[in-house]
Amino acid sequence: MRKIATLIVLIFSFIGSFSALAQTYPSKPVRIIVPFVPGGTVDLVARALAQQLTEQTGHNFIVDNKAGASGVIGSDLVAKAPSDGYTLLVQSPTLIASPLMLKKVPYDVFKDFTPVTLLGSVPMIMVTSEKNPSNNISDFLKFAQDPSRKASFGTSAVGSPMHLAMESIKHTSKLDVPVVAYRGTAAAINDLLGGQIDAIIDAIPSTGPHIASGKLKALAVTTKKRLPAYPQIPTLAESGFADFEMVSWYGLWAPANLPPAISKQLAEMSSKAMNSKSVRDLLVKQGFVPELIAGDQFTGFLTRELAQFSRIVRISNIQID
Repeated sequence: MRKIATLIVLIFSFIGSFSALAQTYPSKPVRIIVPFVPGGTVDLVARALAQQLTEQTGHNFIVDNKAGASGVIGSDLVAKAPSDGYTLLVQSPTLIASPLMLKKVPYDVFKDFTPVTLLGSVPMIMVTSEKNPSNNISDFLKFAQDPSRKASFGTSAVGSPMHLAMESIKHTSKLDVPVVAYRGTAAAINDLLGGQIDAIIDAIPSTGPHIASGKLKALAVTTKKRLPAYPQIPTLAESGFADFEMVSWYGLWAPANLPPAISKQLAEMSSKAMNSKSVRDLLVKQGFVPELIAGDQFTGFLTRELAQFSRIVRISNIQID
């Protein structure tokens, strides 16, 4: 009986310590790692989140861009950080997809991170330069299949949903066209505008302004239905790619073994942040859909996404040195 009583005391003391920890969190600045260069959609989402969390808590949530190796460098920094809630990661599907293609990744996504919450998603658009003669997917495929064109595609990161969507199109169309990996969206778009590559698929916040200016031509959207903001742009499914659907989503992670109370608190604060008026005014008008799924539900979501990405990598035979 004495041992049982001691065990009960220990359990309640642990619960009490977790509760106290959550009540005092945060007590100092929190660093949010974005493993890509500034200017992309991951960076935009992270900065919107950080601003709101700073306002909520009175402590600075600081975005720190640690780009390189398709997001691996920054993500690994978080995987190896203390599990105290003061180093966080905002990432995209690249986190779970790039290990399927890269030969060496220094972490296990499901063992070395605590999945805190899904933040939301945005549709993607396939675009080409205004200088390209193609005005739709059919035209572009004929363009890319012409060996004299020496066409090439671009992507903001290996394993990104943009990369996987492009590889899926290549596989279905039997296109033998290289995909050039860039260090972020801005560099890929610059080369697309300059004619060094012929097409990319990227999120609306990155491509939208260039479509509006007329510098990029939209060929198709990656969602099942046409977008209210771009009703004139057909879906890939309408353009000969049956049942095609893929969006870019964004989530918040911490190092493994984050105390559950802090994880729960971060998820709740993030939900409030992503549904705030200022975030909606900034992101929702660009196609962002807040979607907060925390804890075990987020883990289940990641498992289902991993299965989809694994299939694309397998049928497309993608392997990156």
